[in-house]
Amino acid sequence: MKIRFALAAILLTVVVSFAQDYRWQQQAEYTMNVRLDTKTHKVAGDQQVIYHNNSNDTLTKVYYHLYFNAFQPGSMMDVRSRNLPDPDPRVGDRISKLSDSEIGYQHILSLTQDGSDTKFEVNGTLLEVNLPKPIYPHSKTTFKMKFESQVPIQIRRSGRDNKEGIAYSMTQWYPKIAEYDFKGWHAYPYIAREFHGVWGDYDVKITVNPDFTLAGSGVLQNANEIGHGYEDKGVSVKKSKNELTWHFIAKKVHDFAWTADPDYRHTKVQMPNGPQLHFFFQPGEKTTENWTKLMDYGVKHFQFMNERYGKYPYETYSVIQGGDGGMEYPMCTLITGERSLGSLVGVMSHEAAHAWFQGVLGNNESLYPWMDEGFTDFASNESMGEMFKEIDPQRSAYQAYFLLVRKGLQEPLGQHSDHYNTNTAYGIAAYSMGAMFLNQLKYLIGDDVFYRSMRKYFNTWKFKHPEPNDFLRVLEKESGLQLHWFYRDWILSTKHIDYGIEKIESKGNQTQIDLKRIGDMAMPIEVVLELKDGTKKGVYLPLNEMLGQKSFKGDSLSWSVEKTWNWVEPTYTFTVEQPKSNIVKVTIDPKRYLPDMDYSNNEVIVK
Repeated sequence: MKIRFALAAILLTVVVSFAQDYRWQQQAEYTMNVRLDTKTHKVAGDQQVIYHNNSNDTLTKVYYHLYFNAFQPGSMMDVRSRNLPDPDPRVGDRISKLSDSEIGYQHILSLTQDGSDTKFEVNGTLLEVNLPKPIYPHSKTTFKMKFESQVPIQIRRSGRDNKEGIAYSMTQWYPKIAEYDFKGWHAYPYIAREFHGVWGDYDVKITVNPDFTLAGSGVLQNANEIGHGYEDKGVSVKKSKNELTWHFIAKKVHDFAWTADPDYRHTKVQMPNGPQLHFFFQPGEKTTENWTKLMDYGVKHFQFMNERYGKYPYETYSVIQGGDGGMEYPMCTLITGERSLGSLVGVMSHEAAHAWFQGVLGNNESLYPWMDEGFTDFASNESMGEMFKEIDPQRSAYQAYFLLVRKGLQEPLGQHSDHYNTNTAYGIAAYSMGAMFLNQLKYLIGDDVFYRSMRKYFNTWKFKHPEPNDFLRVLEKESGLQLHWFYRDWILSTKHIDYGIEKIESKGNQTQIDLKRIGDMAMPIEVVLELKDGTKKGVYLPLNEMLGQKSFKGDSLSWSVEKTWNWVEPTYTFTVEQPKSNIVKVTIDPKRYLPDMDYSNNEVIVK
């Protein structure tokens, strides 16, 4: 008996230990000293990474991303772009035409581990490093690297001389250690889209021509010393030095980005109970007026996001003119700036919302782009709707989805972002269908529970790498409902929703209503009856997969709950305590939360 108890105790210890260690996270502490030569467009850098192996695994190799290598003729990004039926017009065949002075590259001059030379091999945008000594579980090691890079002509996100004349958009600009987690190494070639990184701290010193103003991730440490670009009036003080060194520190982030331009105007505003917002743009007829107005919208947007989804945890955030459209990075975003006011506010709202979804909730963008792009689109659509008084801010996402399906281009969301067959399928899936995922979850569990769940998700998983199951479990615990069936159907399949009203007939003082599920995806159904006296009554048909129903507490309509509609049953019949002569109209899902493929049979005028 004692032996049995002892074995049970050992097994329990192992299980508890596994449960505690299952979601470990690696950590990387970067210290970088780099110099940008604005005449040759080359970066010379020293990098130190203190790498913490918090896993239970012994590592014998590590990987780095060398993103600039994508901007060379014959790279995977180049080949992929030239073979897609609908290439990104910003890329097209441009990489294939770059000259030697226009390409990007990252050359690793030396790399040591704890003072010993490593053996490494470059394979496109990846650096594979064989270690002279293993990194044992729960230990740390120090990598020191010297590298040289050439900044490419701006094509996609990174590069020099963008179409609006911004000198340098320095994103994905340094050798970046790849993420390793419970799934193994996430060493993906840089082909097109998304990123994933190790949480850590960045201490970065950038030496550059004194005529340039810098902006980026982190907090500037030596503003008074360099006296350049961060004055309250936004006037740059020109120093007589040949070069200036800018010192930034960013803590608890998974990337570091920056820009440099000699013509930046810098303005800022301090939010009450929030971060200091910084704005960097080239003044001119196409920018100054709208960028000045953008400050007020930026404050409103951050206030909305703080209240609706959780408090932004850093002390600063910068909105920076640069890049090739809009792209999110920790504590900053790069956006093109010569836009109409509505477009400028829209791109700012989307990219700044990424500060919550992927900036703080660091999910794997490559595997789950819908968790950052879709969630961000949903939140920024809501924020824009509030700022510009839009009644249905998510409607454009539904319209894009219907277009995708009707073109026959839909693919499952549950695939790596680089592996979609068309850019159209990826864009609508990640952005529009990701936003629709949240909008339908709001329909499934109710507004109050949904927003409470979103804040709980943020506060539970901030500064971590949440997976889809982590998000769903928060909503399930808060709502008391089962939701994984919806994830399987919406994310992992290409099933469609389509319901219709088959028949409405009189049964004495009652009315019988027959419904049909035409599509292959089942949902709980809301039916609303409009009566002759103008009143409306709601009828809720639960779905067996949910093992329950949402609450209608506080709803303006009076709701009755009918028996469960099992997903295996294509038809459903219910009766209401109203004579048919008293009913004017019957509607399935009048608020159109469901992306029903054919709305024409969702509403019947009763004659």
